Amino acid sequence: MHIRILGSAAGGGFPQWNCNCRNCRGLREGTLRASARTQSSIALSDDGVNWIVCNASPDIRVQIESFPALQPARAVRDTAIRALILLDSQIDHTTGLLTLREGCPHEVWCSEMVHQDLTSGFPLFNMLSHWHGGLNWRRIELDRGFTVEACPALRFTPIPLRSAAPPYSPHRNDPHPGDNLGLLIEDTVTGGTLFYAPGLGQVDGALLEWMGRADCLLVDGTLWRDDEMIHAGCGSKLGSEMGHLPQSGEGGMLEVLERLPEPRKVLIHINNTNPILDEDSPERAELDARGVEVAWDGMSIVL
Repeated sequence: MHIRILGSAAGGGFPQWNCNCRNCRGLREGTLRASARTQSSIALSDDGVNWIVCNASPDIRVQIESFPALQPARAVRDTAIRALILLDSQIDHTTGLLTLREGCPHEVWCSEMVHQDLTSGFPLFNMLSHWHGGLNWRRIELDRGFTVEACPALRFTPIPLRSAAPPYSPHRNDPHPGDNLGLLIEDTVTGGTLFYAPGLGQVDGALLEWMGRADCLLVDGTLWRDDEMIHAGCGSKLGSEMGHLPQSGEGGMLEVLERLPEPRKVLIHINNTNPILDEDSPERAELDARGVEVAWDGMSIVL
């Protein structure tokens, strides 16, 4: 299984266009040892030729340009993106579909709940129906795995997660299974297994068992502390209210990962306020000491 990190930041990217927090200001001024990041998305392939994109970031155009495998130029109009999988209906994971309109029709896999959001509160499926056949919905059933024809060696198991639907969702304050998914992805040829969950609010015993089956964990790294947005003067909500488990504190992501000694551990979907973006920070040093990696745009993993 070939895994390419197209984007490793949370919504808004890093630096965020209107943010002057310590991290964003430091990156712009060159006083912070850090790397710019686009909004979260990954690409998967079983052969390095045909690719599935998980979550369509608003930054998808620049992400495609930075990864030539997605634009192989075999014809006048061409792409190696053979399907897309949406784990939720958040703006930063779906808006890239608008950029891909010239390539319609696209095969798009998502849950019933995500499809409802994207045909009502944020009707991307309706809008894109006017471009060459639009988006062909493939339903992700929550009680069974699935394969995508373009990459037949990859088997996907959807795992409903506890998190928040976006503000425009008809069930924003009435959570349903399927609002947010994690994926266990197995290469049936090599046996390599990835657990992918860029939005993860809680980890219970059942979810920990799924995570323990993976060779590599690519998981929510949005915030270091639950009140980080408030502390940085960038917002008024706790991370837990936004559906993100912070790294630090009792029951935080680092404690969860300590219980899983075997898999490779990589944080993705990192908010611009998170001190782990500063490569010289004590928080980054703590990750290094615990053997936890920080995803970066262009990072490649092979399982």
